Order: sequence, then C-alpha cells, then structure tokens
Amino acid sequence: MNVGEVAALAGVTVRTLHHYDRIGLLSPSGRTAAGYRRYSAADLDRLHQVLLYRELGFPLEEVASLLDDPSADPAEHLRRQHRLLRDRLERTQAMVAAVEKEMEARQMGISLTPQERFEVFGEHDPEQYEAEVQERWGDTDAYRESSRRSAAYTKDDWLRIKADGEDLMRRMAEALRAGVAPDSAPAMDLAEEHRQQITRDFYDCPPEMHASLGRMYVEDERFTATYENVAPGLAQWVSTAVQANAARPG
Repeated sequence: MNVGEVAALAGVTVRTLHHYDRIGLLSPSGRTAAGYRRYSAADLDRLHQVLLYRELGFPLEEVASLLDDPSADPAEHLRRQHRLLRDRLERTQAMVAAVEKEMEARQMGISLTPQERFEVFGEHDPEQYEAEVQERWGDTDAYRESSRRSAAYTKDDWLRIKADGEDLMRRMAEALRAGVAPDSAPAMDLAEEHRQQITRDFYDCPPEMHASLGRMYVEDERFTATYENVAPGLAQWVSTAVQANAARPG
C-alpha cells in the first residue's frame, strides 16, 4: 500500500506517516522505483501498535523503545495494551457516571450537596421520577420555569418550601378529620393556598392546571400514597377540594 492509502486506512495524515519514517518509528518495508513508500502487512501491524500506544498517552520515544525491545513478546504487547485500555475504561466510566449525576442534578435544578439534599428531603430522592417528569412535561413552559427557579434555591429555600407544604398538608388533614366538606369554602380556601404555593415557588399554576393536578392525586397511586400516609381519605379530599376551587366563580 502507498502512503496515501495507509493514511486513509489508519485515519492519520500523510505528514504523520512521513514523521514516523523520519524518526525511525515506522519505516516502510519497500520503495518503488521512483522512491515512493510502500507499506507491507507487517508495517500496518506495527502502525496499529504505534497508534494504540499513542492513544494511551505514550510519548513517541517510549513507543519506539517498547516496540523495538528484542525481548518483547507480541502477545505481551497485546496484554499490556489490554490492561491499559481496561484501566482507562474504568476511569472513563467513573467520569461518565459523575457527569451524568451532575446532568441529572442540573435538570432537576436542585443545586444542593448530597448532605444538604439528605437534610432537606431525607430518604426521598427528588430525582427519582425525573425521567418520567421530563418525558411528560419537559417541553412545557411550566417545567422550564420550575427548573429555572429551582436552580437558584438554597438549602434554606428548600427547607422553607418543605415546611410550608407540610404545614398546609397538616391543616388539610385536620379539616378532613373535622368533617369539613371538600367542596366547602374552607376546603376550597386551603386548595387555593396550595395553588398559590405552587405559583410562588415553582411555576404559574392557573386553576385549570391545578384541577389537572388534583385529578392526578387519585389517579396516580404514588401521589395518592403521599396523602394517604398523612390521613386516610386525604387524597380524595384534596382532589375534590382542588377541582371545586378551580370551578369556583371569580
């Protein structure tokens, strides 16, 4: 093969092959009558070894020493390269995992340290359903607005948001236990407070959007469980109150 064909096959430049020839790292086995380089199968095998070591970060001088060692076993070259590639793969996989974690955190917009996340959310992982959330609402203005606001929240902000939500849920549970009808004015006032919390902390939540959320509280068992763990029947009570409030005139 001539130098152009080898360069195209190996994905290197002709200038690179000329340089390897000048420094004695890879000299072609033959020449044409006109003096043009001709590479044999053995030359291509050596080029493959050179490029592998270069990809692994070895300087050219060290590559030459490794390949020209008379005691070196070709199989040993492969074993060394395999070991080095495995090491690099493990490091790369660790880096990929770290980057993916950071990407997930940025998508969620929760810029807290792991310790701060535990202090705020406990064992609940706020990213647990992020893929589903992004698939269902990722293209909406509400999702983008929520992500933008959340990215700016500190640990104290999240603690306040959590405390406000828990206080409202506690008062809703008390109203349920006291026999307050979910479509009554007091219940609808609590539902309106819930809507205002969402609008204040995450995204603009008009009544019709809030009504859709209210339906999810009984249609999605995960939402239902959140309310039922506070008080039996609370999911249905909140859902009814939210939808009654959305339909309330003016």
